[in-house]
Amino acid sequence: MTQPTADSIPPVRGPVLGTHGMVASEHPLVTQTGVDVLRRGGNAFDAALAMSALLPVVKPHRNHLGGDAYVLVWPKREGRVTAICSGGKAPAEATRDRYAAGIARHGGAACAVPGLVDAWQELHARWCTRPFAELLAPAIACARDGFPVSRELELTLRYAQGLFTKYRGLARALYVDDAPPSFGQTLRQPDLARTLEAVAAGGRAAFYQGAIARCIAEGVQAAGGCMTAGDLAQHRADVLEPLSTEYRGCTVYETPPNSQGLILLEELNIVEGFDLAGMGHLSADAVHMMVEAKKLAFEDRHRFAGDPASVGFEPSMLLSKEWAARRRAEIDPRRARRDATVAASSDTTSFVVADGEGNVCSFIQSIFAHFGSAVAIDGTGIIMNNRMCGFSLDPASPNVLAPGKRTMHTLNTYLVFRDGAPYIAGNTPGADYQVQTNLQVLTAIIDHGLDAQAAVDAPRWGDSADELLVEAGMPVATQAGLRSRGHRVREIARETSPTGRAQCIIIDPATGALIGGSDTRGEGAAAGW
Repeated sequence: MTQPTADSIPPVRGPVLGTHGMVASEHPLVTQTGVDVLRRGGNAFDAALAMSALLPVVKPHRNHLGGDAYVLVWPKREGRVTAICSGGKAPAEATRDRYAAGIARHGGAACAVPGLVDAWQELHARWCTRPFAELLAPAIACARDGFPVSRELELTLRYAQGLFTKYRGLARALYVDDAPPSFGQTLRQPDLARTLEAVAAGGRAAFYQGAIARCIAEGVQAAGGCMTAGDLAQHRADVLEPLSTEYRGCTVYETPPNSQGLILLEELNIVEGFDLAGMGHLSADAVHMMVEAKKLAFEDRHRFAGDPASVGFEPSMLLSKEWAARRRAEIDPRRARRDATVAASSDTTSFVVADGEGNVCSFIQSIFAHFGSAVAIDGTGIIMNNRMCGFSLDPASPNVLAPGKRTMHTLNTYLVFRDGAPYIAGNTPGADYQVQTNLQVLTAIIDHGLDAQAAVDAPRWGDSADELLVEAGMPVATQAGLRSRGHRVREIARETSPTGRAQCIIIDPATGALIGGSDTRGEGAAAGW
């Protein structure tokens, strides 16, 4: 990997290097857990399951058992990439008539059927080597015995006190002595520990059937929703072939619909026709071309993309090089295209794992917004998602709400291969900003030669509804050049950027070294040995 170019900000910290294993996540305890599993002989998928189970305990505002998961795996012995897409469906009684007044952001009506636990089941049954209960043990211990509250969690809990006042179940689940815990204070979640113990002993059946399922259904209904125990019992994760495209000699894999990973692939197809390397990293020319490609890909997503089980949508149409050439021709190199697409920001968390045997996993999980629907299921410690907000009520939209339908999902994750071997694993939170940040990280590595840490730390942009957000640190000349093209540029502080907290591992093609980077915008870490 080359060093950052002169016109980019060097990383706050260097990348982590190793040969036997590498993980990168949004929380140091999660990262430590992944490394511990690898050191004890587990593979990348064992580490991923343990990390995924711990994340709801330590980052309950960003993900939970009441949320979803999307995963890409490369088991070396199989020699193919596989996707797990476990974003739950709308309840069977979730009709447009029921939601005629709109889809509320909070409350039971905002809850879709959760998919995270079934994603664990599929991952474990297919690729893990350690017992399920052993891999959930760190999460159970952390929930039962407690952990010191991080600065991010402290601030988030205090910021959301109004929400906790209205939805008292959240307070019962996450407050200490009826108050938000302070930085460094131990947070124990005994109800969540018991739920995790039940799942560790009984697998998916313990969550989607029986007492826990009844509690979830009753809790959602009491909060105004229509989810039933039958809706939960019918959920199954989809295990699918990923989408892919070729980009500058690399094969880029993405999670397929109902994930919006297809947007990243279309963006790459469009910008492949421009000499980004020659334009220079963070130059006005390069940023302009990527922003315009983003606008076109999002237009196509909104025009065509929906749950493939409900909509006659064939993503290969949008991923052909011919389609990209047609769309690329619409880009004016000197003028910004008007854009009505609103990029929503939400709460999610993600991580990546690579082991010394060549297995790789890229994993993302979410409850959509801060604390999801704000519905916490009493007695279980479970916080529910508000993924129903992703549906449209416009009958002409391919993403229109219907009973049993999956909304098009912001969650997506990628793996990149070079010469048939894993090269990059990455992802980021950030809702509609995810595929914009992923585009920037990948082009920083592939086109500009940055290492994993430099790529995720470089100043970013995020486009939304004719406003182009740029982080402080974006070169002044670049900002001026973008304004001259008609972009409505607004500089934002890096610390408050909505563009995510990216995680990345590079497997160096020349040396085989594992090179990890964890976004310094967040509290996470990369680690390996």
